[in-house]
Amino acid sequence: MTDDAAPGLPDLRASDADRERVAEVLRDALAEGRLDMTEFEERLEETYKARTYRELAPITRDLPVAGVVPPPAMSLHKEPLEDGSWAGRIVGGEGSSTWAVAVLSGFQRRGRWTAPRRFNCFAFWGGGEIDLREANFAAGEIEINCVAIMGGVQITVPPGVEVVVRGIGVMGGFDHRETDAPGEPGAPRVVVGGFAFWGGVGIERKKTRAARRQEKLDRKEAKRGLRSSSRDDEGEAGEAHRRVLEGHKDLLHGHGLGQSHGHGAGAAPRQEQRERRHED
Repeated sequence: MTDDAAPGLPDLRASDADRERVAEVLRDALAEGRLDMTEFEERLEETYKARTYRELAPITRDLPVAGVVPPPAMSLHKEPLEDGSWAGRIVGGEGSSTWAVAVLSGFQRRGRWTAPRRFNCFAFWGGGEIDLREANFAAGEIEINCVAIMGGVQITVPPGVEVVVRGIGVMGGFDHRETDAPGEPGAPRVVVGGFAFWGGVGIERKKTRAARRQEKLDRKEAKRGLRSSSRDDEGEAGEAHRRVLEGHKDLLHGHGLGQSHGHGAGAAPRQEQRERRHED
């Protein structure tokens, strides 16, 4: 596969979700007999090595379903909303990935991808990760159906999303710790169901790395401002205290000089009187 095979595509960087879409097309082609195992493994390796759309496109050029389409220029730098507004992340349409399988292996759905209305996943002696923190949503509710047999699936949701757990565990379980948090107005709803046998489905709520970095920077800036203000207050208080001490010192010094002159004027005659009495 060379870049010459796809001269019309831009050299834009592809995302993990783009590579997963191509991998799904390859898996379907393998199941349908369009690819043999050797071809599948070769193309899958090229998929995960690809860095641009130009490199991804030729991998599925002879298959009936397009594996990757470059995004419109307007959406290339679209960031997930961090201000509590969810309108820009519920985009409609179809999801970019609707299923995943891990058999003695693993899968990931993370980064910029569109979560579908229903996502099915299966883990057998393997594990999977579904990260919705930077995802867009095809609808206001996503149902994630997990089957974990001697395996596990980890689901990460952003703050503000309502989580409902309906899965059943036999010698396994579904995590219910995040079900108590209410959802924000307009936020999507994540419903987790399925079956776990000697396996588990974990759910955790995390902010994006960018949001955590920004919070850390804000805390550092607040601490610097507090230290600076404290030093200014201490400097002003110290200067006021110094002026008060100098005033007291001047007052005591003046009082001490008066006492010294008074004692000096009366001390000499009394000494002379004592000496004369002694001589008498």
